[in-house]
Amino acid sequence: MATDTLIPAPAEPTEPATSSRRRRPAARTGYTREPAGVRWTLRIVAVAYVVMLVAWPTMLVFQRALEPGLAAAIDSLREPEVVHALYLTLYVTFFAVLINTVFGLTVSILLVRYDFPGKRIFSTLLDVPLSISPVVVGLALVLVYNGRDGWFGQSLEQAGFQVIFASPGMIMATVFVALPLVIREVVPVLEEIGDDQEQAAQSLGANWGQTFRRITLPGIKWAVLYGVVLSLARSIGEFGAVKIVSGNIAGQTMTASQQVEDAYQNFEQGTAYAVAALLALIAMACLVVVSLLRPKDESE
Repeated sequence: MATDTLIPAPAEPTEPATSSRRRRPAARTGYTREPAGVRWTLRIVAVAYVVMLVAWPTMLVFQRALEPGLAAAIDSLREPEVVHALYLTLYVTFFAVLINTVFGLTVSILLVRYDFPGKRIFSTLLDVPLSISPVVVGLALVLVYNGRDGWFGQSLEQAGFQVIFASPGMIMATVFVALPLVIREVVPVLEEIGDDQEQAAQSLGANWGQTFRRITLPGIKWAVLYGVVLSLARSIGEFGAVKIVSGNIAGQTMTASQQVEDAYQNFEQGTAYAVAALLALIAMACLVVVSLLRPKDESE
């Protein structure tokens, strides 16, 4: 009689440790936390640095401006020379910011969306205004555009167009010192959003203007706005380059920042502090307004 032999069923192959199916990593519970002493030390150092370098000097300017009283500070701002300096500053700043915004958008799109020979060199040259002293910039403009022996100054003045010691030269100097601010804000955002939607819009028949207005500009609007604010603040406070090309003539070619220096040197500290406080207030107000208007999801 044949006996049934029990044959054990083959064991299922065990998955090797080096299987292609890997375990899902455990969820991160948080970043590595430094000891409390280190965290508090870093916080104190950072806050103290900002307070000593920015907050305290700015607070002292406002304090000195308001020492004689608010009415006295307002009266100082109503002086004819101060009013003209403020008007000239706004005039120069408006055109400088407008030029830098248009140029910055154009160059940003050129750098991100197109390839051309010398692109890296061109991008590097855009940062030159941040590394050169504004006084050197003003002197270079004088050498090129002065009416005596400048490269273009003689022909321009013969045509009735004066650059140096006039508002055109002041606008050029202000444009130069604030040149890269809009570009360096817009370029990273353009690189991040890519050009997929732009290509899709063009494939559906949209022209360049429609694509820019409906696709590109909404995606970079906050970068453009921050670049404009930075350019505005930089242009309002520009001193060195504008002083060289303006001639620093009171009531004619003197801007607000130059008015601060002139008033302080003439022992008119109340006027100097009042104008300085107004310039600081305008710059800070621009930053606060942009921060309040910016959606929360954009800032995260």
